[in-house]
Amino acid sequence: MISFNYETDFKLENETQVSNWISQTISSENCNEGEINYIFCDDDYLHKLNVEFLDHDTLTDIISFDYSVGKELHGDIYISIERVLDNASDFEVKFSEELLRVIIHGILHYCGYKDKSENDAKLMRGKENYYLDTLN
Repeated sequence: MISFNYETDFKLENETQVSNWISQTISSENCNEGEINYIFCDDDYLHKLNVEFLDHDTLTDIISFDYSVGKELHGDIYISIERVLDNASDFEVKFSEELLRVIIHGILHYCGYKDKSENDAKLMRGKENYYLDTLN
């Protein structure tokens, strides 16, 4: 089950469509959907989590806590709407596109994709683009 939670004024307009897209992505990656919570928040909220749980004193667009068991995906995905807005501006893309990229990025991590090395990041970006195209 995918749920969307809000710790800021932002509200996802098309929850059902996005939820179905996430479910299809999980299935396409040969994984099973467990409980996945998206929490949309602001920079301050996410920064506190970053410092407290990851010991990183930086701003970020997404933090995911993965509680998956094997191929059954479970977790909490925190997304800073402020960071997504800034990144969309920096990358010169629509906010909605950048938001969807970050949303699916968290799921791809749960599916086993990494992004620390250049090759891993390239594969992750390719998967993001592929799944973004399936939504459009």
